[in-house]
Amino acid sequence: MRVAIIGGSGKMGRWCAAFLLKEGHEVVITGRNESKLLEAKRQLGVEVATNVEAAKQAQAIIISVPIDNFEPVVEQICPHTHPEQVILDITSIKAFPVKIMHKHIKTGLVLGVHPMFGPGARGIANQSFVLTPTNEEETALAQKVREYLETRGARASLMSPDEHDEMMAVILGLSHFIAIVSADTLLSIDKLKQMRVIGGSTFKLLLTLAEGVISEDPEFYTSLQMNLPNVAEIEKLFQRKAKTWADLVENKDSQRFAQRMNELKDRLYQVNPDFGKAYKAMYKLMEGL
Repeated sequence: MRVAIIGGSGKMGRWCAAFLLKEGHEVVITGRNESKLLEAKRQLGVEVATNVEAAKQAQAIIISVPIDNFEPVVEQICPHTHPEQVILDITSIKAFPVKIMHKHIKTGLVLGVHPMFGPGARGIANQSFVLTPTNEEETALAQKVREYLETRGARASLMSPDEHDEMMAVILGLSHFIAIVSADTLLSIDKLKQMRVIGGSTFKLLLTLAEGVISEDPEFYTSLQMNLPNVAEIEKLFQRKAKTWADLVENKDSQRFAQRMNELKDRLYQVNPDFGKAYKAMYKLMEGL
C-alpha cells in the first residue's frame, strides 16, 4: 500500500513513516519546512512531495499537522482525494478535526485516530490508540484498524470524538498543566541542582514529568491547552483542590489532612483495588530511567 503522510517531516510523522516502512508499505511524506523535509528523506529513505501530489497518488492518507493548520491542509487536499482512499488524522484532539474532514472531504473514508504515545516509542506493542468513528462505515473501518493494531500487540478503544476530547482534557491537559506548573515552581525555588542530587524517588518522578514536558515543542503543548474543550474548567478544579489542601497545611490541620487522605484511599480502592501496588511500581519505574 502507498501511504501519504501529510506533515511527515515532523516528529510523529517521521515515527509513522518509519513504522509503515517496517510494515512493508510504500511511503511518501510532505512538510512545510524544506530542510526538515529533506532531512527526513535522507534519514528514512522515503519519497517527498507536495501535499497535493502526495494525496493524489496514495491509497491511504495520514494527516499529522498542528491543529491550527489542520483545516487549510484538508481544504488543500480534499479536491484530490478519491473514493477508495482512507484518510486518517492523528492529532491529539478529535472533535474539531473529524468535523473538518466531514465538512471538506466528500470522497474517501475518514477516521479520527489518536496514538496515545509520542515519537519516542519503540513500537506499538503495549501502546494505546483511540479510534473515533461517527457512522457505520467509519465504525467498520475502525474495527479493521483495531484488528490490525491488536495483532501487533497494541490496544485500541473506540469512542466518539466528543468523548475522546472530554477525557483528553484530563489525560493530556491536566497532566501537562501539572508538569508545567511544577517546573515553574521548582525553578522559582532556585535550588534545583542541589535538590536533583539529594531528591528521592517521588521527587525524581515529579522532576522527570516536568522536564519531559518542558523539553518538548512548546507550540504543541500550547495548541493542546488552547484547543482542548473544557480544559480550563478541569484546571480550575485542580486549582480549587490545591487551595483546599494548601489551606490545611497552612492551618496545620493535621487531623483533617490525614482524614482526607484516608477518604481518597477508600475512593481509589473502589476505582482500582490494586492501587496500593503503585508505590512499588513507582520505584520500578524510576529504576528504569
